[in-house]
Amino acid sequence: MMLAMKSLHRAWIVAAVAFVAIIGAAGFRASPGVMITPLEDEFGWTRGTISLAVSVNLMLYGLCAPFAAALMDRFGMRRVVSCALLLVAVGSGLTVLITASWQLVALWGVLVGLGTGSMALVFAATLTDRWFVRHRGLVTGVLTAGGATGQLVFLPVLAHLAESQGWRWASVTVAAAALAVVPLVWFLLRDTPEELGLTALGATEPVVRTSGRGAAARAVRVLRDAARTRRFWYLALGFAICGASTNGLVGTHFIPAAHDHGMPETTAASLLAVIGVFDIAGTVFSGWLSDRVDPRLLLVVYYGLRGLSLLVLPQLFAATAEPSMLVFIVFYGLDWVATVPPTVALCRKIFGADGAVVFGWVFASHQVGAAVVATVAGLTRDHLGNYDLAWYGSGALCLLAALLSSRIVTRVRDRRDAAILVG
Repeated sequence: MMLAMKSLHRAWIVAAVAFVAIIGAAGFRASPGVMITPLEDEFGWTRGTISLAVSVNLMLYGLCAPFAAALMDRFGMRRVVSCALLLVAVGSGLTVLITASWQLVALWGVLVGLGTGSMALVFAATLTDRWFVRHRGLVTGVLTAGGATGQLVFLPVLAHLAESQGWRWASVTVAAAALAVVPLVWFLLRDTPEELGLTALGATEPVVRTSGRGAAARAVRVLRDAARTRRFWYLALGFAICGASTNGLVGTHFIPAAHDHGMPETTAASLLAVIGVFDIAGTVFSGWLSDRVDPRLLLVVYYGLRGLSLLVLPQLFAATAEPSMLVFIVFYGLDWVATVPPTVALCRKIFGADGAVVFGWVFASHQVGAAVVATVAGLTRDHLGNYDLAWYGSGALCLLAALLSSRIVTRVRDRRDAAILVG
């Protein structure tokens, strides 16, 4: 046993801590779906109003990402992630005191959005860049699946609390979970293997790293350079559609949409949690595939199949979980964030050392798409009385994302791209 512990590379311990931290932050990511109806019932706010707070959260969750990647270079992952978890805890905890919708936007939207955005998927990309050479795609998939694991753990609990004890207990639970992870991150997470006199897993020699100053300036510079290439825009637009069809639509509105058809919220929340179960398997497998298969081909397949599944979803809603809905849940779960490992791999391959920051901007587009659709879907429900148009529109957009992904090239194809790669 002691021999096994000695032979275990520290990278695996760091990855395990990061996995737990991502699970802790994922608690809040799971809460909007189970809290929309209780907030609507207590305060009389429309779904469009509540969805605005969700949209602000999703927007900041994405827009913080590129700056968070640069801040991790400047101040270290441990400090940034610890502060981010504290923001999530404070924002979620203070939500129990709200009496007006603007307070929901300020706390649920702004404060928690900044916290979760500071340790979004760029955290996984940064950690794997620093700690892994071998198994990098696989570990990216596992860490990405941490969000789904958090959804699996928290959704049924939050739904039960919101229904039996009230939505405030659900909010306090999220705050407590985020707080509980802070000591683990502070004492066990390390920024680089070189800090401990080690090399990254699979590396032959240590990397000399310097503390990067001007985090914001670097993030903007990287965006400026990347935005001059068509490949960046294909990645960003495709990932914006990815966010629209997952966090923005299904993650936010699946539970209230199912409730509209007579399904109990706890049942709908359990179905969404099942998506998390299969998301773990799908994302880990996607990470494994990203080390072996052209990432562009993976994106084409993932987006295409997702679009087709959304086009049939409106016919599957019922008061009970019918077998056809269960098939959708399993399929959508496998595809949920399977797009992340190949997208990270493409950013790394195309943009090199700036790949993590570029992925931060690509992820920002993911959350912008999610934010827009979260509000649009809520307004659609308010005005049309159902979500059908939102489901069909999102399905069509996913087919467009498949087309955009097919046009991404990883070799220099024109003078503009050559200038970016060389300069």
